[in-house]
Amino acid sequence: MNTIATTPIDGQKPGTSGLRKKTPVFMGPHYLENFVQATFDAIGGVAGKTLVLGGDGRYFGAEAAQVILKMAAANGAARVIVGQGAWLSTPAASNLIRQREADGGLILSASHNPGGPNEDFGVKYNMANGGPAPEAVTAAIHARTLEITEYAKLQAPDVNLTAIGESHLGPMVVEVVDPVMAYADLMETLFDFKALRGLFHEGFTMRMDSMCAITGPYAVEILENRLGAPEGTVTHEQPLPDFGGMHPDPNPTWAHELMSEMMAEDGPDFGAASDGDGDRNMILGRQVYVSPSDSLAVLAANAHLVPGYKDGLKGVARSMPTSAAVDRVAAAMGLDCYETPTGWKFFGNLMDAGRVSLCGEESFGTGSDHVREKDGLWAVLMWLNIIAARGQGVAEIMADHFARFGRNYYSRHDYEALPVAMADAMLGDLRDRLADLPGQAVEGLRIETADEFSYTDPVDGSVSAQQGFRILFEGGSRVVLRLSGTGTEGATLRVYLERFAPGPDGLDLDPQQALAPIIAATEALVGIRARSGRKGPDVIT
Repeated sequence: MNTIATTPIDGQKPGTSGLRKKTPVFMGPHYLENFVQATFDAIGGVAGKTLVLGGDGRYFGAEAAQVILKMAAANGAARVIVGQGAWLSTPAASNLIRQREADGGLILSASHNPGGPNEDFGVKYNMANGGPAPEAVTAAIHARTLEITEYAKLQAPDVNLTAIGESHLGPMVVEVVDPVMAYADLMETLFDFKALRGLFHEGFTMRMDSMCAITGPYAVEILENRLGAPEGTVTHEQPLPDFGGMHPDPNPTWAHELMSEMMAEDGPDFGAASDGDGDRNMILGRQVYVSPSDSLAVLAANAHLVPGYKDGLKGVARSMPTSAAVDRVAAAMGLDCYETPTGWKFFGNLMDAGRVSLCGEESFGTGSDHVREKDGLWAVLMWLNIIAARGQGVAEIMADHFARFGRNYYSRHDYEALPVAMADAMLGDLRDRLADLPGQAVEGLRIETADEFSYTDPVDGSVSAQQGFRILFEGGSRVVLRLSGTGTEGATLRVYLERFAPGPDGLDLDPQQALAPIIAATEALVGIRARSGRKGPDVIT
């Protein structure tokens, strides 16, 4: 065992999903080691503990896993359960932590961000409940990075992570497990696999784009091997270190190949995509795109049709920027509905306390209390089970849903890689004017309320302030603005636009057309295009 002297490195502050930086930064001297040791120190050490380790297969993941294993051994960990090849999807890692009653886990991923020698890498610590570390823990990790003076690392050959089984690294046991099977087995306990096999047997067609990311092996095992979908149903199924040059973010902009296939008149009945680490999803029908907010609402309204949720939901939760579509379902069904800041860790307390079964966020993340992470393939299987139970396609299900609950037209506009000072100044100016906005008329819309969202956790009483700006217009329309915590370059400004149509008329407009007044009012209020010089957003979802 070596104790290696080091000095603090600036910028090691975890965001909403761990620490993310460019891969060459993580590969720099002491960078990964400093952050890992700070994490171990912040959680009270790992002596005698069991950890789970794995990631999405992106560039530098295998090398990082070897570093972490040697550091865990030097810090006295008893056992590390690692996915074969250092692979584990984020929801599969959460499941393993819970199933094996581990003390926590490290996930090597930058989620939906591109991967490769010059792209993004990330490390995230998950707690014993399987969920992301809460703010108190990430703050402690950051504080430790500012004062670290040494780290411990075993000097030893690399562990063979290609063979399933146990070996030793010093006194620590390294247990290499199949990364897919435990997760796939869990899915069989939640869904009616017999009905889903019947769906494919009857000629139901589907395309699942795994975007050369980690869900490929999971999707092939579940959809093709266990459910009998035709070979080739899963495309881009081989995880690659650079995701085949793709941007592994399942939205209409980056999953354009799938979008083109699904929007054709002869497209498959159902389409889906997942992201780099398997926790996000995009849902499509033939010539139908389902927004993430609407998907969450549909799942809430139909969860009772799925075996794992047949007794009903305990409650639902959504992130603040997510549309209020699920709120309307919750009100109609008599369910509690919680509004939290962005970040899956805020759902963990609610699920652990038994307050919610289903939760989601607008950035293509939905999940339930089966794990403590959002779960892309789980969402796909929920949709398939609902389709099988209702005997309807996506378009029919959406039309029925809007007729019953009304429609929350919704879109997110992303302005990426803005100069940080510019983005901060724009939102700072808005903060200074918030109190004066109510009552003002902008582009024909009257502002009802305006605030900066602050959340008090109903379980532990913790407060999370400055979680985004909300401007609510009369009639239920609104705009939300916040800076993303998942980028690695500059600032990403996310603008969330929403307009409610109660029906029966006005339920089939193009979303951007329906939202045009809100878009114009936002520009008048904030001046994003005028101040940035951009012609428009980089990504529209």
